[in-house]
Amino acid sequence: MSDATRPRKGSALTVGDVPPNAATRTQHAIRLLVLLRVCGDPVGGSDPAGMAQVIRSERRLQALDFWLRNPDYLADELVTAVEAGALDAGYLAVAEGLLTDPEPAWHHYPMPKWFYGAYEEVDDAFAILQAYGLGLVRRRGVPPKPLRNQFFLTEFGAEKADELAATDVLSWYSQQAQLVHKVAGTDSGTKLKERQYLQDEYADAVWGTTIGSIGEQVTQRLALLSQTAPAAGATPETTGGIADETLE
Repeated sequence: MSDATRPRKGSALTVGDVPPNAATRTQHAIRLLVLLRVCGDPVGGSDPAGMAQVIRSERRLQALDFWLRNPDYLADELVTAVEAGALDAGYLAVAEGLLTDPEPAWHHYPMPKWFYGAYEEVDDAFAILQAYGLGLVRRRGVPPKPLRNQFFLTEFGAEKADELAATDVLSWYSQQAQLVHKVAGTDSGTKLKERQYLQDEYADAVWGTTIGSIGEQVTQRLALLSQTAPAAGATPETTGGIADETLE
């Protein structure tokens, strides 16, 4: 989307008001870099030297990326967490902002659905990270069992991800990833996919088609919950620690 077609900051809009974007490989690579930094596990054992963090399941990485690039689905997870008492009512304002603030809408990149749910090939995007020494992919497992990809963030990649988080123009990615980290917790990739399949728009999408928006229903949930939720204090911080991933 060009700057000329973007809504001005402070204007009211919903995710559905902005045409879906077509993400570039570089944008995809940035998302993967940030997700590894915010949601990755510490390395250890027989992991390659020079690595800082790792996501050991592509299914988990795909599920995390889905929430990062679909602010309406991420907002719904925040609402659910508030309802369950897992997050403070102040996160209702955060969820509303995901639906109405220009920045999330600019970074809305819907994903196609395939056999295991939302999926977009990561090979080309991760090749960019590997080319610049920011990331590394390794396979684990012993045939005939299926081999699984492990996605590593190098120490250099961690340094650059932190620099990105401190840059005004690109800090949005890290801030959004912190919210993804909060709703994902330690769930395995399989568990995250199961949670995403609870949404009718996600579950009913035809293979090979784009998964539709749930912005309208999330807006309705927010309106109902805001009437009953206890008064919230200041908008909560979105920073958090590194979660340990439960492997599939």
